Amino acid sequence: MTRERLAIDVGGTFVDFVSLDEDTGEVRIEKSPSSGSLERRFFEGIDNLAVDLTALNTIIHGSTMVINTIVQEKGARVGLITTKGFRDVLELGRGNREEIYNLFYRPPAPLVERYLRLEVSERLGARGELVAPLDEAEARAAIRQLKAQDVEGIAVIFLHSYLNPRHEERMRALVKQEAPDIEVTISSEICREWREFERSSTTVLNAYAKPKLARYLRALQGELARRQFPGALSIMQSSGGITSLQAAREGPVRTIASGPAGGVIGVAALGKQLGERNLIAADVGGTTFDVALIIDGQPLEQTEHRINRRPVLQPTIDIVSIGAGGGSIAWLDEAGGLRIGPQSVEAEPGPACLDMGGELATVTDAQLLLGYLDPDYYLGERMSLNVRRAEQVVKERVAEPLDMSLIDAAAGIVHLANMNMAFAIRNITIERGRDPRLFTLVCYGGGGGLFAGFLLNELDAARAIIPLNPATFSAWGLLNADFGEDYVRTFLRAFDAVSAAALKSELMELEAEARGRFAQNGVKPAQTLVQFHAAMRYYGQEHTVKTPIQPSDFDDGLVSLRRRLDEYHERSYSLKLPEANAEIVNLQVSIMGVASKPIMKKVSSNPSGSALKGERGVTIRGYDGRFSAPVYDREGLGAGAVIEGPAIIEEWTSTALVLPDQSATVDDYGNLIMKRAQA
Repeated sequence: MTRERLAIDVGGTFVDFVSLDEDTGEVRIEKSPSSGSLERRFFEGIDNLAVDLTALNTIIHGSTMVINTIVQEKGARVGLITTKGFRDVLELGRGNREEIYNLFYRPPAPLVERYLRLEVSERLGARGELVAPLDEAEARAAIRQLKAQDVEGIAVIFLHSYLNPRHEERMRALVKQEAPDIEVTISSEICREWREFERSSTTVLNAYAKPKLARYLRALQGELARRQFPGALSIMQSSGGITSLQAAREGPVRTIASGPAGGVIGVAALGKQLGERNLIAADVGGTTFDVALIIDGQPLEQTEHRINRRPVLQPTIDIVSIGAGGGSIAWLDEAGGLRIGPQSVEAEPGPACLDMGGELATVTDAQLLLGYLDPDYYLGERMSLNVRRAEQVVKERVAEPLDMSLIDAAAGIVHLANMNMAFAIRNITIERGRDPRLFTLVCYGGGGGLFAGFLLNELDAARAIIPLNPATFSAWGLLNADFGEDYVRTFLRAFDAVSAAALKSELMELEAEARGRFAQNGVKPAQTLVQFHAAMRYYGQEHTVKTPIQPSDFDDGLVSLRRRLDEYHERSYSLKLPEANAEIVNLQVSIMGVASKPIMKKVSSNPSGSALKGERGVTIRGYDGRFSAPVYDREGLGAGAVIEGPAIIEEWTSTALVLPDQSATVDDYGNLIMKRAQA
């Protein structure tokens, strides 16, 4: 009996499948459009791969469902119950004006309308002590009132409940009694940190996405049971760790960056295999471009981020996402300037060249006109591209209004998409004091290979890597993830006032809670690792730096921990203040169950000439004339093969473009290593 694992990554345009035989290391891939019912697409891909579910050990699932629900504001009708006097926290926010020079700035409207935000009498003090008991009569009345309004979810946020959850837990029990069909979220289980507005926002977002995700996961669970799947369906979290289906169902906000996180974990694993410690992970999908940094072999993390301008307090890989991808729409602004994205045609109707009813010009349409894509070999000949429709929409939407030739318009579309992606990478490198020339660029996703060469030149990076099977790389990354849970607790103390013994005691208590929850989720890994971190800052700062806590720190009176704050602050902001007073804001325990990792198999050596398929005319902006570029079949390229640009390298799920002043070399594991001639 084979030991097989399956990873499934649901994106905005395609659902990606990677099947791994753990005994041989053999990898099989599949793709399916993410249109229509995602549950149907989930099992359609499994059937196409001919996976025997009855013999399968594990399914690891990453998805963009939660982030898409929040960004598109297509979540559930939600009610909120809070402490008397705090009904308008969501609306008041921080009371500031985030875009101070924007005269037309308006904060995002609360996802819960005011008449659905109700108050009850209860109060805990700033240390979690009881001030006033929960008025259960008021609580039941509030639940009935929301039930009468047909809400699908209820968010419960009581003051200081991050220190003492007793009132929220009782409120949840009352909701189950009065309205058992309504999904309930309590803040103390989603966010054990201070900051009322951010905690409220996080809890409401969880309640907003929970009913939709719960229905989806129940449908998957039911069909898997019907098909006699004996293993576990695990879900990828934004933090890069995988968790149980039940934990994800209760805390969907933890899976906001579920899909992109898989790709970043995959880049870290690839870098480890290739001896690369500093990498830029660049995921070019159909809808978004996601970029993250790997520093010293580890993805950068953050404890707070914003989704659709709404704060989320959850540990997550630091990923910057912009609306740029193959389906990004080319349009003209009021001044007649050409813009790309952030709007996308998504899987339906898709780019015009797919002949599925699309009427707008997209990046994919432009790439087809420039010769980068073979109209008869798209998605392994499963789909054909209509060149005439691409010409029509680019001509009508861009070329004629700007009085440009068709080819110049298409080249302009691709160039602007390249610039948007380069700016996103500069945002997490140069703007944070890091030099992109010192990083290796890893481009993946369905469009990664078509943008790698341009980004390599624009960023002046040392080299770019296009991994094997780049279009399903994020799904492969899921197979490299460990089971993981992160638990955060507010611990606001001046650093000088904290003893090593007190800090250790607090961490041990938090670890015990984490281990209990880990076991409760049903995860039983062969090996478990625990890491401690402190969110620290200098006095006068608003934001914190996540700083590791080592066991040896308790032996030297926390002197090493204080020095480590300076080291990590300098790493994040290129600045350190060793003489400044510091404070600890939050403590975090990360518990990981180590899972087995895929084996990267070496590829055989074949001469590049044996992979030559023919030639195709291509136009590349910045280079004179139209080139006749040789086209290679990537599967026929063996280790050591060198392809000089201009050239096109095709595989059934994606295409790579090697620019005229670049070369691509196949390494021992089948990765394409792209370099500039002068490098």
